[in-house]
Amino acid sequence: MINKTVNNVQDALQGIENGMTIMLGGFGLCGIPENCISELVKKETNNLTCISNNAGVDDFGLGLLLQKRQIKKMISSYVGENAEFERQMLSGELEVDLIPQGTLAERCRAAQAGIPAFFTPAGYGTEVAEGKEVREFNGKMHVMEHAFKADFAIVKAWKGDEAGNLIFKGTARNFNPCMAGAAKITIAEVEELLPAGSLDPNEIHIPGILVNRIFQGDRYEKRIEQRTVRKIF
Repeated sequence: MINKTVNNVQDALQGIENGMTIMLGGFGLCGIPENCISELVKKETNNLTCISNNAGVDDFGLGLLLQKRQIKKMISSYVGENAEFERQMLSGELEVDLIPQGTLAERCRAAQAGIPAFFTPAGYGTEVAEGKEVREFNGKMHVMEHAFKADFAIVKAWKGDEAGNLIFKGTARNFNPCMAGAAKITIAEVEELLPAGSLDPNEIHIPGILVNRIFQGDRYEKRIEQRTVRKIF
């Protein structure tokens, strides 16, 4: 069995260069590849196009790359809680492609499955459909969307093994499974890295065939994006 383990985050990110397109799993601050994002900040990799549901918050997640002006374009479904993302978008400093959330997920999944394009009713009759092919299916108009083309996909899982098999925990599953295998090279950072054969095959969410590199991360903060509390009487 192929061992896809690399020693650390530095080895995992080998080959990522300025100007590349990168998919990053997570939703807000849930299930984001914290170690890889921090290392990209340190490497000062810039002029990036990032495909991610949103961009975290101002001082964490992809917000760290936005602060350093390392991202030239965000392909996302919403701005989220990131004031700097909003500022750069409205000022024209950052190129932004806002996509319906379901379409974003399906464009990742289509790339993973090797499907070049698909039709969806989402966005028909709006700016989303401008310049795109439109067809009618069963009396309803649909917009053609193309699968993403990315150089790297970076995902974060709860558990993984040396062969690259992954298990996600709870809502951290979000965009991570559909991004694994959706780029030329997929990097997985995991909380627990186990020997091949240690995971129950019935619990594996992503098979190792979709992962090229895997490493065990550390110092996960797992911040809460919006902390909501109530008074106890």
